[in-house]
Order: sequence, then C-alpha cells, then structure tokens
Amino acid sequence: MYVNFWYPVCISTDLTDKPIHISMLKHDFVAFRDKNGKAAVLSDTCIHRGGALSGGKCKEDGTVQCPYHGWRFNTEGVVTRIPSLGINAKIPPRARVDSYPVQEKYGLVFAFLGDLPEAERPPIMPIDEYGTDGWRATVMSFDVDYNYERSIENGMDPAHNEYVHPTHGYSGERESEYKVHELEPSQVNPWGWGFMHTFDAPPLRHWLFRRARKVHGKLQAGSGTYGPNHMWTWIHLSEKFWMHQYMFEAPIEENKTRVFLVNMRNIFISKYDWLNRIYDKTVNKRNMMVAGQDIVVVNRLRPVLTPNSRTKELLMPHDKGVLHYRDKLDEFEGRGWKIDMDGVNAARAKGDVVYAIPSPARRQDKGWVLDPVPLVTPKQQMAQAAE
Repeated sequence: MYVNFWYPVCISTDLTDKPIHISMLKHDFVAFRDKNGKAAVLSDTCIHRGGALSGGKCKEDGTVQCPYHGWRFNTEGVVTRIPSLGINAKIPPRARVDSYPVQEKYGLVFAFLGDLPEAERPPIMPIDEYGTDGWRATVMSFDVDYNYERSIENGMDPAHNEYVHPTHGYSGERESEYKVHELEPSQVNPWGWGFMHTFDAPPLRHWLFRRARKVHGKLQAGSGTYGPNHMWTWIHLSEKFWMHQYMFEAPIEENKTRVFLVNMRNIFISKYDWLNRIYDKTVNKRNMMVAGQDIVVVNRLRPVLTPNSRTKELLMPHDKGVLHYRDKLDEFEGRGWKIDMDGVNAARAKGDVVYAIPSPARRQDKGWVLDPVPLVTPKQQMAQAAE
C-alpha cells in the first residue's frame, strides 16, 4: 500500500452531517460534512485518550465532537474546544489530528492520503466523458475479499476474458481460433500504462444489451492504470456503442478492498428519466454479474499477495500490462511512498502504538502527537547505506 495518492472515501450522496468511519490503508479515518456541506476527512484517533471521532457527532459550528470527552475538531483537524478546560480556554498547539485534502468528483469523495504539496500530487484519474452530452453515468461500490493489487492486475489481464466472462469470450471452446493479439498502448501517462486490443466475442444474450451487439464478431476493449489504485476499462461493443468504466479502489487491509465503479455509457439513454433509471439498474446489475465472475476466480488465487519475485510466475506476452503495473509500483516504492506493512502489523499486534497517515500540514507544523506511519526505505537508499 502507498501514501501520496488520491483514494475514494465514499459515494458523495452517502456523506452527510453525521460522521462515518472509513478504513483505508489499514488505518482509520472519519469523514463528515461541515455546516456548509463541505466534505472533510480526518484521522479517526482523538489525540487525547484515543477516542474514535467517527463515533461522535457533528456540531452546529461545523466541527466533529469526540464521543469520549467532547473535544471538538474542525475540518482542518484542529481542536477548537476542550470542555474540561471551560469556555474560551487556551487550546494547546499540539491539539490537532491530520486533515487530508478532499475533492468531490464523479459522484465520489476523494481524500489525498499523504503529505505532498498540491503541485506535486498525482492526479485523480480523469473521466473526460463525465457530464458531457451523449453520456450517462452510474456509480456503485462493492467489497471484495482480496488484495487490491490482485484486483488491478486482473483488470490488466486480457487473456482471462475468454475463460472467465462468457459475454466476452467463448470459454475456450474455439481453441483453433483463439489468440491474444498484440496489445496497442493507449492512454499512457506518468502514473500508469494502458492498452487496447481486438478479439472475437459472442453475441450478447440480454435483451437490452442485444441492441448494442446482436451477432458475434470483433470487439475492442482495454484497460489502464493511474497510480496504484485507479484503473479504466473501455469496452466498445460495436463501432458506435461504448461503455467506459472507471474503477477507484480503496485498499482496506491486505485482503480486503472496496471498489468504486463509475460506469459511463453512450447507449441506453432515453429522454425519459424513469426509463433511464431502469436502464441504470440494469447496467449496474450486469456490472455486478461480471464482477462476480472475477471474484470467484481471484478469491482463490495463490499466493494471496503478488509474489515478491517475478520468477515465481511464468508470465506470457499478454501479461505486458501486469508487468507495466508492477514496474510503476516499484517506482512508487523508490520514491519512498510504500507503507511498511510489517511495521504497521507489528504495532497493531503489540497494541500500544497508533500511527497516522501524514498529511500536508506536517511539512510546516511540528509536534504531532501521533507518529507517522512507517514507510519502506527505498532499495537504492538501502544500498547506499550498506556501502
């Protein structure tokens, strides 16, 4: 898992003036809206006696109140009131928790979990179609019981479609005709790599989707990444009818991930809102059906985490996307952004230390109560230290 990237917190409509608990990167966060509707995301550990802010309530002054002793924290993470000291008491300068930059885009709330200044932050994966004429969006989320890297790599693997998804391939029954053709680079960016490729696919059976694809033939599809946890998948059912999917994944812990899916389509769009809502439900139901096919397989992958050595898998040319993704993860580790999960787990097992994902404010302010999460020392620095 990595700091210094944008992570999806929740669907925007699910966030109100009642604080909610969010688990990401094996850390706890609280999300809420202030009196003006502005979304905020803070570290969920009160620095007084360790209360969970998400168990408290939002106050009329736009703060979130700890349920243990009533300390109030504003959207910047700064304590504005300590009831036991009385009204208008001086607040100690260390009375603050980490507050993270927030953006609301594509119907989701995102938090930047890291300490990079704004100009240096990797971007949220763009959805250029969002809000434009001729496209309609649906937003949904679901949890899977496996590591997010395994989830992303599954999406970057074009060969599995033939055997895992009956709507995408022939389940290996046309062996003499099946082959993964050359992957064409697409949407390559500083934070990831993507591809498109063309393959044979059967007609679609569902009455609605048959309007887009009635016969077997060529289908074009592909995927790509932005950072460690954002992935796009484009499915061109025909020359005119497209579905563009954007996955924003939130690693909860090593073996649990929350996936947020923004599905864009230029098909099944009506002038009637009631009919669009029916189409939305049908599209979301189909997306969950396809995701369920992946879940059955990926749940049983062994090892459950990506092997440390690439020699422990026999990779093929069609695995180019997976290799590009792993190369990027190595690059992020080289920047010093990889969380030391062994250190986090050791602290959890001992039970007397709570870490915080460092926020940008730590670059200017000193004297924080909670220690920053331990990070893996980049291999290059380790080699230099050894010399």
